[in-house]
Parts: sequence; C-alpha cells; structure tokens
Amino acid sequence: MKRREFLRTTVPATILPTVINGFSLKAFGAESPLAQLLNGSTPNDHVLVIVQLNGGNDGLNTVIPIEFYSNYFNARSNIAIPENRILQLTPKTGLNPAMTGMKALFDEGKLSVIQAAGYPAPNFSHFRATDIWMSASDSNQVIVNGWGGRFLNYEYPNYPVGYPNSTMPDPLGIQIGSTTSLTFQGPSVSMGMSISNPTSFYNLLAGIEDPAPNNNAGKELKYIRLVAKQTSAYNTVVKAAADAVTQQAPYPTPNPLADQLKIVARLVKGGLKTKIYMVSYGGFDTHSLQTTTTDPTTGAHANLLKNVSDAIKAFQDDLKFLQIEDRVMGMTFSEFGRRIKSNSSTGTDHGAAAPMFLFGKPVVSKLWGDNPTIPAVVNVNDNIPMQYDFRSVYASLLENWLCVKNSDLQQIMLKDFQNLALVQNPGCIVVPPSTSGTSYLEIWGTPFTQSTTIKYKTDGGHTLIQIFDTMGRLVKTPVDAEMPAGSYTYPYDSGPLPAGVYYVRLQNGPVQQVKAMIKVR
Repeated sequence: MKRREFLRTTVPATILPTVINGFSLKAFGAESPLAQLLNGSTPNDHVLVIVQLNGGNDGLNTVIPIEFYSNYFNARSNIAIPENRILQLTPKTGLNPAMTGMKALFDEGKLSVIQAAGYPAPNFSHFRATDIWMSASDSNQVIVNGWGGRFLNYEYPNYPVGYPNSTMPDPLGIQIGSTTSLTFQGPSVSMGMSISNPTSFYNLLAGIEDPAPNNNAGKELKYIRLVAKQTSAYNTVVKAAADAVTQQAPYPTPNPLADQLKIVARLVKGGLKTKIYMVSYGGFDTHSLQTTTTDPTTGAHANLLKNVSDAIKAFQDDLKFLQIEDRVMGMTFSEFGRRIKSNSSTGTDHGAAAPMFLFGKPVVSKLWGDNPTIPAVVNVNDNIPMQYDFRSVYASLLENWLCVKNSDLQQIMLKDFQNLALVQNPGCIVVPPSTSGTSYLEIWGTPFTQSTTIKYKTDGGHTLIQIFDTMGRLVKTPVDAEMPAGSYTYPYDSGPLPAGVYYVRLQNGPVQQVKAMIKVR
C-alpha cells in the first residue's frame, strides 16, 4: 500500500499522530489552510509567531493607566501596582514592573501595545471565548475553522495532494503543544503540525527513544512508531532544519514559554518555509492570590508576566543573533481580560477587553489607543470598554505582513475589518497616515437623563458607531454605513436603558476612538 493511500484509507488525516519519542506530529487534510500558506503563494519569507496567554490575562495590572492612577488604585487597592514601581512607556502609561524585558523592547522600537482589544458582547467562558479568538467569529456565531486555517486554505486549496514537493517541502504551520488548536483548522481538516513538548523535541534531535515495554502493547507501540516515521514526510525536514542550527543566544531557564520560542527561532533559522508558529503559556486565570498581600508587585501574576516578558525578549535577541529578525513578527492574545474591580480573594474575575502585544523589528512601535477609562466609582460587573476589535489586528497582519490582497480579506476574515498600520514599511501596502491627536468623536450633553447628541467626523468610507454598556454588551449601532467625508451629528435617545455609564465607539478606516457618556435619573 502506498503511503498516501494508507493515510487516506487507514487513519483519518485529522487524527493521525506521528509519535517519535513523544514528538507528536499531525498530518492535515487536503483543504488545510496552513498547508496552503506554505505552498509559496505568498510572495515573501515573512513568519508570524502567535503567543497564547491561556486563562484570561489581567490587562489592568499588565498595562497600567498612570493618568487614571487614583481611580485605578481605588478600584483594586488590594492588588494595585504602586505608582513609583510602574515601568513607564509614556508619561500616561506603563508596564508591570516584572516586564523589564518588554520595556527594553519598547525602548528599542520592537514592541507595540494595542489597548483594549476585544469584540462586541464578550463571552466569559474560557472555552467559548478561546474559540471566538481562534475562529475570529462574532460572539453569537459558532465557526468550526480558524482564521489561520482559512487563510492557508485560500492560499493552498489542494493540500495535501502533491505535497510535500520541491517548492514546499516543509510543514505549513507548527504549534508547540500536544494538539493543534482551532486557529489552524481549515474548512475540512487541520493544517498544523504539533511538537508535543520541548524535551521530546530535543530527544528527537539526539536520537533518544522512550523504551517500549516488552509485551504485546509494547510491540504495538513499536509498530505505530514505525508507521508514523514512514508516513510523516515532515519528520526529516524538521530534524534537518533544527540540526542546521548549532548555536543560539541564551534563553532564561526554567521558563516554559522560552523553551518553546527557542524551538521556533531554531526552525526559522534552519530554513523551514513554515509561515505560522503558535506557542502557549497558561496560568492566567487569577481569581485568587494574583499578588501577595504584602507586595502587589510579587506573586503569581508577576511571575507569569516576568516569564512572558523574559521569554519574548530572549527570543527577539536570538532572532537578532541568528540574523533573521527582519523576517519575524509576533503577537500575544488571551481569551479575555479581567474586571476593573478586584475581588476579596486578592484576585480578579473574568472580564472583557485587554491589551495585545506585537513584537519584532518590523512592528510600528507605539502605544495604540487611549488608556481605558476607569470610573471613580466601580462596581463588580464593570469592564474595560473595547477600543480595537481583535479581528482588525488579524486582518491587518494578514494584509500588511503576510501580503493577502485586500480584496480577499473579507472572504478569509468573514467580514470587513479596519486596517491598522502595524508594520513598518510593509512591502504589501502603503501605510495610512497617522490620525493621532485628531478628535473624531464628541458627546454633546453628558450626563443626560434621556437623550444626548453624538457628534462625529468621518474621513469617508465605512463608518461605524457602536454603543456598549459596562459589561461590554452591544446596546445599539447608530451608524454602520459607507459615508462621504464630513462632520455629522446623531441624536441619541436612550429609551428604557437604566442609568449608568455607557461607551460610544467610532471606527472609520484606521481611526478608532471611544468616549464615555453617563445616563442619570
């Protein structure tokens, strides 16, 4: 039986693991999107590294709004970072003091911070929220494929037929972990290859094989390993790429995220044409004991942020050492943020929007957006209002870094999202001009009892205005249309909405602005 016939008729491609000393690979089917990426349709050698912070990272203790420090402290006095310990990015905004590595990257022009990334009507379930971020769906949609998978499926629709070949001999996407996530799922099958853990990876390179027991089960295990070696064409190329790199810059240890990123740097330098890598680091579900009671700059969350920061800084230094930093960009995401107000267990509960980080030499190094507004009086349900739709970040990276045609983006991303100039001098598009400092949105009359006026400006094209409550739920969409450039007003009647704080969000091309308004009795 030929190998391809074995794959098609014996074991479904989506569940066939290639196991060599715990080195777990997965073969993915014909319409796998990641496979398409690596076929070489994209006219560049750019690489995207996705870092998942699993558990819901507390954004307010990660990127700290110095300009609203008194309200920040009042909302979470038992875990608030002392103002004199914050690592300033700007006079108004800073990082957790554990993040010295990422502060250094910002100073070097290799880090970008995107404030309050989220989506309308956020879901606070870990599993569902993770699916939304990986599929890039609306919160009320269930999509069974990922944004990376759809991209690769569009680029390489016939994989695995004819693959590997001389043009694309390598895996389409690689994830460090025991399974390949929804991010890499195509319309019919997954497109990624999983490396189960760093130890198993280095055992593979050293030729170390876990012993099989001397019984019938052991004989079956040996046979499975043999079949796996014969049917996976990618083991050899991955090992060859890793073997080609004999020296790397130092990484911190012990640090699970650094162990993963070290492998990524090694494989990129080793010559793999893989377009997307994904790594993950868990523990961010900090409902209790997020900080120590005696020093809020120490404890579980500080340790997590230090490991993330140190790992990304070491990875970036390694890319420079290996002379490949022009080719690699990375981004972080977490399935949600945490509430503004801390709880009585020295922790924070599931929330809505939170910051994302982009890192690498090619990034536009800046602070995107404004510090999230923190009311003087905060209740336990109050959330950070969304400024940037996280799918705008995905769409912008696809267009500006992976060179997807703008006309094809809507098919991949399921709808039209704004373009953000996240990449320095991209070879794919012209960077839009900066609109920093220009006021596009005003609320005429707040507080109000029943109605107010929203004044807004548009530069023309698609213009969107949304109104959210403090839970992040979409209350109303007053404007969602193609409009000529100009200034407009919208008379807003709040109807039966209860008194409270609401957020008005404007989106127009690269422009993003959020303003608060208050309804009183």
